[in-house]
Amino acid sequence: MNLTLRARCGALLLALALPVAAWAQPGPEERVRQVAGDLLAKLDANGEAYRDNPAALHELVRSELLPALDLQYSARLILGRAGRGATDEQVSAFADTMSGVLIERYASGVAHYRDREQMEVLPLRGEPNERATRVRTRIHTDNGNHVPVDYMLRLTDDGWKAFDVIVEGISYVTTYRNQIQPQVQADGIEAVTARLKAGELELSDQ
Repeated sequence: MNLTLRARCGALLLALALPVAAWAQPGPEERVRQVAGDLLAKLDANGEAYRDNPAALHELVRSELLPALDLQYSARLILGRAGRGATDEQVSAFADTMSGVLIERYASGVAHYRDREQMEVLPLRGEPNERATRVRTRIHTDNGNHVPVDYMLRLTDDGWKAFDVIVEGISYVTTYRNQIQPQVQADGIEAVTARLKAGELELSDQ
């Protein structure tokens, strides 16, 4: 099923707002179910206000989303071989810039999903793996179709965090790595980070 860019971006990141969890807290699938529902409830209750105030929407997304992401790990995966030799500071700057890209794209699409009943979390296959656990969800659209959205999480010292999202079989880490890695190899991580931050480097979700 083909989605508009905004709808795809909303689906891409719908349930990523996972709070910092202790080791004994519910598993990753329950965390997705709980917090995605809470986020949708906030948007449902204040949807018009957020539509009229993009800055407030961005702040909501930032506060809910960033604690859910393992930004450093995700950045390393996106950089791949091109990130070898990069300092922690360079990777952190790149990760922060990528988080801005994700927040911008999520904020542009999240209004499409306003009801917690639109998201179905499927049963986990097997036991959670601390290094990589896939949580499968289905986002039910208004036209009766559904969008498969899977989340890759790993257990960190701060609880379960997401490092990749797979929408209709397309991994955002792989998609961005295919675009960014050649640029970093050619021009260096700092130059690419600067272009991303300035909006001079457009990234496709395809």
